[in-house]
Amino acid sequence: MEKALDKFFHLTEMGTNVKTEIVAGLTSFVTIAYILAVNPSVLSAAGMPEGSVFTATAVISIIGTLMMAALTNYPFILAPGMGINAYFAYTVCLGIGYSWQVALAAIFVEGVIFVILSLTNVREAIFDAIPFNLKYAITTGVGLFITIIGLKNSGIVISNESTLVSMFSFHGSFVDGTFTTYGITALLALIGIFVTGILVARGVRGNILLGIMITWGLGIICQFTGLYTPDPAAGFNSLLPDFSNGLAVPSLEPTFFKLDFSNVFSFNFLMVVLAFLFTNLFDTIGSLIGAAAKADLLDKDGKLPNVKGALLAESLATMFAGLIGTSSTATAVECTAGIAEGGRTGLTGVVVAIMFTLALFFSPIFLAIPSFATAPALVIVGFMMMGSVVNIDWGDVTEALPAFIAIVSMPFMYSIAEGIALGVLSYVAINAFSGKENRKKISGVMWVLFFLFIFKYCFI
Repeated sequence: MEKALDKFFHLTEMGTNVKTEIVAGLTSFVTIAYILAVNPSVLSAAGMPEGSVFTATAVISIIGTLMMAALTNYPFILAPGMGINAYFAYTVCLGIGYSWQVALAAIFVEGVIFVILSLTNVREAIFDAIPFNLKYAITTGVGLFITIIGLKNSGIVISNESTLVSMFSFHGSFVDGTFTTYGITALLALIGIFVTGILVARGVRGNILLGIMITWGLGIICQFTGLYTPDPAAGFNSLLPDFSNGLAVPSLEPTFFKLDFSNVFSFNFLMVVLAFLFTNLFDTIGSLIGAAAKADLLDKDGKLPNVKGALLAESLATMFAGLIGTSSTATAVECTAGIAEGGRTGLTGVVVAIMFTLALFFSPIFLAIPSFATAPALVIVGFMMMGSVVNIDWGDVTEALPAFIAIVSMPFMYSIAEGIALGVLSYVAINAFSGKENRKKISGVMWVLFFLFIFKYCFI
């Protein structure tokens, strides 16, 4: 068996073995398993049934990761991307007002476009056309966007008429008698952020998932001691898993093939697809490069061999994600944890896929995890994405100002799409009027996007 695996995955050639790959796969799964709790929590805000989203999340992670292993023999994991799911729920559905069925149609269309682009060199060409500083800005902005969503979902940050937002008043919750619901959950989320941060700082494997579990565990203790009082009508459910239906896998039927193409020819739908397209493009390429560099898979020119296979796997997975009922997939940056353990081949991904399959049968556990326990994960992932800000050339105003505009637009306008649009518009406008040399930096693709966004703001 070991010899067959060695031959199929070229283990010896890649300087690894079966045991190392299994350990790497288990490590990668532990670091990414939080998506099974976070993705249903995020997409449920759009009205999607959590049970179906849980199953869809696991299934697409299995399919995507296996395709990545088969097409590339790389130790990369494909799972619903953080940031894309937030845009799906909070901008497309709650912001623009589209139903989640229409949003799934946009995910599917994005996947089809990605497949077409991945079969050619167009996808890489599009990526190359966007200025590096703007790419880093988008990643940073998405991190801030995810962070504010986590803080709002936890109740730590609340709406305020005079200042737009403010911190939750723990003293006020004692006075009005809401501490056992609103107050304690906000406090637990705050504690969870600190606990997860400490785990990250200490380099504990599976720190994000462990942070979720510790926060959830503290919540269960609070429920048993009366500090937390379930109030389903107000959105505060019991924190205990419901095993009344056993360990049955939640049905996919409520979301499976529920795509709505009724708005497919509208300009707003096109903008949503483009927002998905560009956000996912940056996320995937960036994660691929980062993971490949950590695994020493880049060639002497800094390129990833068989990158087309990796992009095709991600594109097909995104298309299937729309069909079965979840947001689009991306290469999970968390797979670098498995790579750090020595994972170098697709066998690492196969192990991860097996673990996702087993996780399907424990849905009551994952679905009982409350939003205040997953909020720390959103904040910490936002922190990790924020690191891209140091790569921006702050000494060049023509690069830094558009980057800054893109970054601040996403959290303050509560929209990734607006950040991308304003980043592109400001980049083209500033460089177009800053001298001949700066005008040369503007690619044809950027000009096309510039006029497309102008049209959107003038006529939509």
